[in-house]
Amino acid sequence: MENKGYMYIDGQRVPFDGEPNVMLVIRKAGIYLPTFCYYSDLSVYGACRMCVVEDERGKIDTSCSMKPRDGMKIRTNTARLLKHRRMILELLLASHNCECTTCEKSGACRLQELATRFGVRKVRFGDSREESQLDDSSPAVVRDPSKCILCGDCVRVCSEGIGMGIINFARRGYNMRVMPAFDRKLSETHCISCGQCSAVCPTGGITVYNQIGKAWRAIHDPKKRVVVQIAPAVRVAVGEAFGQPAGENALDQLTTALKFMGVDEVYDTTFGADFTTIEESEEFLHRLENGGPFPMFTSCCPAWVKYLEFENPKYLKHISTCKSPMQMFASIIRDHYQAKDKEDGRETFHIAIMPCTAKKMEAARPEFQHEGKPDVDLVLTTQEIINMIKESGIDLTDMELESPDMPFGLGSGAAVIYGATGGVAEAVVRHCLPDKSRNALRQLRYSPLRGMESSVREAAIQVGDREIKLAVVHGLANAQKLLKEIDEGRAYYHLIEVMTCQGGCVGGAGQPHALLTRKQRRADGLYEVDRTAPFKRAERNPSVLNILEKLGQEERHELLHVNYVKE
Repeated sequence: MENKGYMYIDGQRVPFDGEPNVMLVIRKAGIYLPTFCYYSDLSVYGACRMCVVEDERGKIDTSCSMKPRDGMKIRTNTARLLKHRRMILELLLASHNCECTTCEKSGACRLQELATRFGVRKVRFGDSREESQLDDSSPAVVRDPSKCILCGDCVRVCSEGIGMGIINFARRGYNMRVMPAFDRKLSETHCISCGQCSAVCPTGGITVYNQIGKAWRAIHDPKKRVVVQIAPAVRVAVGEAFGQPAGENALDQLTTALKFMGVDEVYDTTFGADFTTIEESEEFLHRLENGGPFPMFTSCCPAWVKYLEFENPKYLKHISTCKSPMQMFASIIRDHYQAKDKEDGRETFHIAIMPCTAKKMEAARPEFQHEGKPDVDLVLTTQEIINMIKESGIDLTDMELESPDMPFGLGSGAAVIYGATGGVAEAVVRHCLPDKSRNALRQLRYSPLRGMESSVREAAIQVGDREIKLAVVHGLANAQKLLKEIDEGRAYYHLIEVMTCQGGCVGGAGQPHALLTRKQRRADGLYEVDRTAPFKRAERNPSVLNILEKLGQEERHELLHVNYVKE
């Protein structure tokens, strides 16, 4: 039966054609109902009751869970509805920590925004909060139960998108709370630090672990040489906070802004990604010659690695031994500046600007520390660097264009697309294909390796006289399903790229929050950078090849590879 027809919204005739709920039809009419718990990328929950509408008989119901019907008449802004919404906001504020000016989400909090929108200036109810403790045990996110409004967004994204179910509802009625099982700290659970719970939280209930203060102290310390690397996905999202459209490349403006802020050297993580592509491709070809083990999993996503350590350690030997681009770059930087630090009497302080909260966890891993010092001293998310730019009074759009510094500021087009789901797999394929012609690259543009329409995509590539089966999966819950198919013998692949976050790194929890359509625009921006790149393959990067030629085999392995074992 076709779901199409016309509805009457506040007297206006509005067509609908396939919309799953009344709320989306209302948005077509130019009316945006308030909501805390509705995300089109998640299941409908209907918990907050803010999106209620009134039908012609006076019945009130949530528009997010109503199916549109031909001839349906609803009103969105009656006196009863306004009273209802203000009452909900008052009740939420009565049980909420309202120290808004010092909250991480101040200015970006939906509760704050809606209280202002509906003119809630006085709360008639007493403070009903129970005493709670801040949980800052995770290296990626901070959980503040005093600011939770029980919308359930974090619960659904952790269960539906990530497949972990680390946090859930506990107790009942007035005593209901959102927490890990047995109210444990996040560090005591199998949390993989993906941070998607913080991305969807509408208040300050869960936020990204803020390390801005530490970054400023390093920048202002004359004894420190502050070196920054910028991940590919950051460049197509950072400008959104300054009015630029999603997908616009703001790398050069960001480089200039960082120099204004006092950073000494600014480099591009694509330089490290080219190392990763070469090393991962060589490892893959070696496995093909020696019969496995297959599938070989990509190792760029630290949350994916952590998941296997916690939940499926038998697959750890299938993960590529290559370090992630961030950590490969960090190894090169550490090696490069050792002698220079001694000469200058300074200490190199390495900051990585990443779209991902799990990178904070990765940087703290013991495998990436040498002589008691981490290779990456500090990871800042896109959100954090946006806040630092605003704190400096800089308008990113007014910055002159300045390219990242050499010799570590140059990467291939293949490295740039690492930020989108399918990008790592395509970079490896570009390196492994015997055919290096432009036609071969054009064919890859239309291969199943690209796109976000499907959560799992398959491709077959001819490498020499052998057909290679690849899979690309984004969203950890989808990767879990794929592993089950492999376990049951229903699927077989030689190479699998896994990204924990939907859309890949462009949808990382450290980015400005976005739904799938905006993530796709960011990915399109990366592919546009690749299209205009001076070279498309990692092995064409002269600076990378120059370093690799100087490294012995043992030194190369020590610098660029790592082995993960069950904790």
